[in-house]
Amino acid sequence: MIENEGLPELLLANGRTLPLAGLGLYKVLDEGELRTAVRTAMDAGIRLFDTASYYKNEEFLGEVLSMCGIPRNELFITTKIWNTAQRLGDVRGSLERSLERLRLDYVDLYLIHWPVPGCFTQTWSEMQDLRDEGLIRTIGVSNFEISHLEQLAATSEELPAVNQIECHPLWSRTDLVDYCQQKGIALQAYAPLARGMYSDRPILKQIGETHGKQATQVGLRWLMQRNISVIPKSTRPERIRENFDLFDFSLSETEMETINQMNEDFRSAGIPEDMAGAIS
Repeated sequence: MIENEGLPELLLANGRTLPLAGLGLYKVLDEGELRTAVRTAMDAGIRLFDTASYYKNEEFLGEVLSMCGIPRNELFITTKIWNTAQRLGDVRGSLERSLERLRLDYVDLYLIHWPVPGCFTQTWSEMQDLRDEGLIRTIGVSNFEISHLEQLAATSEELPAVNQIECHPLWSRTDLVDYCQQKGIALQAYAPLARGMYSDRPILKQIGETHGKQATQVGLRWLMQRNISVIPKSTRPERIRENFDLFDFSLSETEMETINQMNEDFRSAGIPEDMAGAIS
């Protein structure tokens, strides 16, 4: 973790950086809600915004970005290639359409959304070419298990800079996190609040009371102290501000270990039907 003038960032293997916190935009389909959410996050100092072609809101985000007044080099925009485009071999076309909707010349992070069997190694190769052309700053993956990362390593000399996975106190992903960090792959947690499933847990509430924080803030801080970037999703301004009020307290080693013991291997996010059997 490194400190800049703004929020802390993770140093990536390619020498670029990844903000330690950002706004997730999954299932935000109302243009007005998205605009309010993004502007609220910007006011809170957030510059990382995570979308995907599958989310069907890149165009809304692009409009907000074009009018926000924040210099492009201060923003960090992530999007992802969906499974269908991988199967069609339409990697370039998918990225170009995303860039058009986002009104951008490049994205800061482009991810393989899911490791589609028989496709993702070729997708990875083509993403490297698009990165070399300047259309992408950093390439990475999402929802990749150790076996998928090993398949990439067997076919490419370049490992992903980032692996975006579901991770939270109820699913610590210790083996995968350890593997990635040992390989120099940064982690980013989506669904870091487990869809609200740990907000009432007594352990987290008690720790939160010690620091004057909510249980959800404790869960997010626990991730960040593991050097895992977080992208909580919310459209409520008060919740967005709360989700990013994380930088004025730290958890002790004892508190971190207590939260480690909460793991239940609980998956809160679904797996696409076309990936059934490919993801455990």
